[in-house]
Amino acid sequence: MEIIIFKIFGIVGLILLCDSILVKKRKKRDILTIIGGLALLIYSIYLKDLIFIILQTVYISVTIFDYARQFKKNKHA
Repeated sequence: MEIIIFKIFGIVGLILLCDSILVKKRKKRDILTIIGGLALLIYSIYLKDLIFIILQTVYISVTIFDYARQFKKNKHA
């Protein structure tokens, strides 16, 4: 059962990241990317794949940074 749960995280993460590519609104795209990335991070931790864990951590961090920068930019505009 545990294996199925982690595979579901992987599948959901993949679907959300693919969906985020098709979304036009920046805010929604970033949120889907962050959530999808977190789901894939959980899956990569389950797999114990260090390269994938680092990749997802960096990817999520960059997306959060970009989202915060856009939010700050729009707040001052």
